[in-house]
Amino acid sequence: MGSIFIREVKAYYSSMTGWIFAMVLLIVAGIYMMAWNLFGGYANYEYTLQGMAFFFIILTPLLTMRVVAEERRRKTDQLLYSLPIGLNRIVLGKFFALLIVLAVPCLVMCLYPAILSAFGEVNLATAYAALTGYFMLGAALLSIGMFISSLTENFLISAVIGFLAMIVIYFMPSLAAYVSDSSKASFWAIFIAVLVICAIIWRLTKSSFTALLTAVILEGANVVLYIIKPELFRSLFPAVMEKLSVFDRFRAFTGGIFDIEALVYLVTVCGVFVFLTIQSLEKRRWS
Repeated sequence: MGSIFIREVKAYYSSMTGWIFAMVLLIVAGIYMMAWNLFGGYANYEYTLQGMAFFFIILTPLLTMRVVAEERRRKTDQLLYSLPIGLNRIVLGKFFALLIVLAVPCLVMCLYPAILSAFGEVNLATAYAALTGYFMLGAALLSIGMFISSLTENFLISAVIGFLAMIVIYFMPSLAAYVSDSSKASFWAIFIAVLVICAIIWRLTKSSFTALLTAVILEGANVVLYIIKPELFRSLFPAVMEKLSVFDRFRAFTGGIFDIEALVYLVTVCGVFVFLTIQSLEKRRWS
């Protein structure tokens, strides 16, 4: 894993990718800090981070679009499969390299609250709590982008799909407000969501039996619960959409709260999508 990690970090910083990512993020951080904290007179650095979170929609797909897709396009993924280490270590090495690229500008941004404290009273505890949440938000989105990159060998397609996914994730709480809170609407929304999940399972495993069995079990449970206790479905799907939003979980940190539940959720998102990336590569290895 160490050799993969070093190779990936060198690749980001021997090209312009890592430097451009850090430059853009720090420029945006500087602009927002001047607008909110210096000119606006707000002592809360977390407001700056909340505004900056939107730029992950653009930066994440650009950083992750090549992480696996480029390996597949150049057929160098065959070399990875022949290495005497498990795919889990290869994927973790790539993911930790992405975290380093994210951590570099975040570490520089750690200086900003200290600089602002020279101009007035800044709550450093809430500022650094928000920075922790900001880093974990970025890590969760990078894991999603890496998984999307593993699904295709065309990095442009990976970037477009990643960009659309980030938009949906960002606006998920707003979209939830447009979903009907009726039991029937939640039932059908969950029905469709299960089909999407089963399609992903089929895409990863190429096993029609596994996907079909999963669909039968989950859809059967959905139907039985709706028949027995339909009131459980009232406002269920909009509530689930709000809970699943990683951006919404980050807002807890910008409210001055070090939310352990949100932190665990973001770590879980990282773990789930790293696991899915491993399964995607495993499927390609045996196909």
